[in-house]
Order: sequence, then structure tokens, then C-alpha cells
Amino acid sequence: MISRADDLIDRRRLRRKLTFWRVAAIAVIALALVAISAWLYGDEFGGAAVDHIAKVRIDGTITEDDELIERLEKIRKSPRVKGVILAVDSPGGTTAGGEATFDEVRKLAGDKPVVAQVGTLAASAGYMIASAADHIVARKSSIVGSIGVLIQYPDVTGLMDKIGVKLEEVKSAPLKAEPSPFNPTTDEERAMVRKLIMDSYDWFVGIVAERRAMTKPQVLALADGSIFTGRQAVTNGLIDEVGGEDEAVAWLGTKGVDTKLKVVEWKDTGGHGGWLFSKALVRTASRLLGLPENSGDVLDRLGADRLFLDGLVSVWHP
Repeated sequence: MISRADDLIDRRRLRRKLTFWRVAAIAVIALALVAISAWLYGDEFGGAAVDHIAKVRIDGTITEDDELIERLEKIRKSPRVKGVILAVDSPGGTTAGGEATFDEVRKLAGDKPVVAQVGTLAASAGYMIASAADHIVARKSSIVGSIGVLIQYPDVTGLMDKIGVKLEEVKSAPLKAEPSPFNPTTDEERAMVRKLIMDSYDWFVGIVAERRAMTKPQVLALADGSIFTGRQAVTNGLIDEVGGEDEAVAWLGTKGVDTKLKVVEWKDTGGHGGWLFSKALVRTASRLLGLPENSGDVLDRLGADRLFLDGLVSVWHP
């Protein structure tokens, strides 16, 4: 009886040991698979450790984005990236934000072939960034253009009169902190703002003329804020051809890129814009509003992010 009991205890111990080692083996295999996958297909920005075509999405309202600039720089330095597709779907944003991204794309294009693939919309600063690429592809029904700059500010003087509020101020010069929503705009203030706008507008027109191999008068004829379909944009010289990702990859092939390479999206892996616009908060808001979590930024859908734009703006619908 004692021998049987001892045998039973030994068997149980053996089973526990076997179970432990089975679990340990499965865990080791799982970790190895994760490590191999990370090595083959991912890095901190969603790139790959094998030769590939990098895809970067530039969508929503454009502002100065340090993370995007850093991502583009890493793509430029990666020996595994053989070509780049900029997937642009944006109504524009701040002019300074567009300029910063434009400059980084031009730097990238100095080392690797870059093609812009327009989705629904590439307007204002969105088109500015697309023009930084060496080739632009858009759908026949894409919206392209809206070349221009603006500043908008409210006039709440009528509301202040109604509720009996007055603003007192002491300033060093008449144009300090003007235009202001608390005072009617004077001719001098409008003239100052117009000089500011026209200087940036002239710069915007100049880069489009340079990038699209057009004369300045040709660009000015299109740069009255008008928007165009992809088909119209081809005729007007604002894009190079109609199509989608297949056409973008085919163009990269003309630049020596193997068209059989996998297109790998380099994603923003971290939130940016502070807690107010964090991705976790956006996902939560998306669920509460009944929107798909991965179908786009809920703030872009609601247009709320555009409320916080400041300075010179190159945007289609501010």
C-alpha cells in the first residue's frame, strides 16, 4: 500500500513537471516567434528589416508634427527602404506645419524616390506636401488644389455691446495685438495682415511653380483658391497621373525600385498632441460616438482639431 501511494505521488509530481516544461516550451516558442516577426516586419515606427517600399500616411489637419518629421528622417536613413509612398488625404492646416513637412519630404527625396498618392483630398497645405514628391498620383474624383493662405478672426464687438462688456487696453503701438476680436478692424490693420498673407502666398506659389515645372503666371491662374478633380488636375499640371497605389508603385519601378517589394506602412506608434488629443482618448471617444476605432481620427471627423489652428493657415475649409 505504501509503495502504491509513493508511486501515485511520484506520478503526480512527474505530471506537474511535464506540465511546467510544456508551458515553458510554448512560452519560449511564442517569444521566439514574436522576436522573429519584430525583426522581419517591424521596428519602433512600423518599418521592416527587409527591403521594402515605405508608406507614410499624411492625413487630417496638418500642424507641425515632430513625430512625423522624425519618422520621415528614419525612413531616409533606413537602408531597407527602397522607395516611399506618401498617402496624402488632408484639407490642409497651418502653413508652417505644411512647410516643415514639405522641407523634410524634399530632404527624403534627395536620397530615395518619393511618390505622392492622393486619396480623397489634397488641398492647401496638403497639396503643398504632395508637391514635395517627385510624382503625384490622384484618383479621378480626388479633390486637389486650394492653393492659398488665410487668417480668420471673429468680431465679437456686437455681442459685447449686447451684454454690456467693454474692453480697456493700453498698448505700445496701434498695431500691437491687432487684429483683435474685441475691436473693429481698421484699414491699417487689414493692410498689415494682407502683407503677411501675400508674402506667404507668394512663397507658396513659388514652390508650386518650382516643383511642377510651371511658370509663376501659370500657377497664379490656378492659385485663386480653386479646387480641381484629379482629372482636371492632370490637365492643369498639378498632378502627373490618375490612379492609386498600383500606379504609385509602377512609377517607383521606373526609378529602379523593385515593384515586387512589399509596401510596408510606417506608422505613428505613439500618441502626440498631449492628453487632449491622445490616441487613447480618441479611441474612447470613437466608441462612445459609435465610430470605428481604426477608421480615422474622430477629431478630424468632427473638425474639432481645426478650432485650435493658429497663425497663417493653408486649409480648404477652416
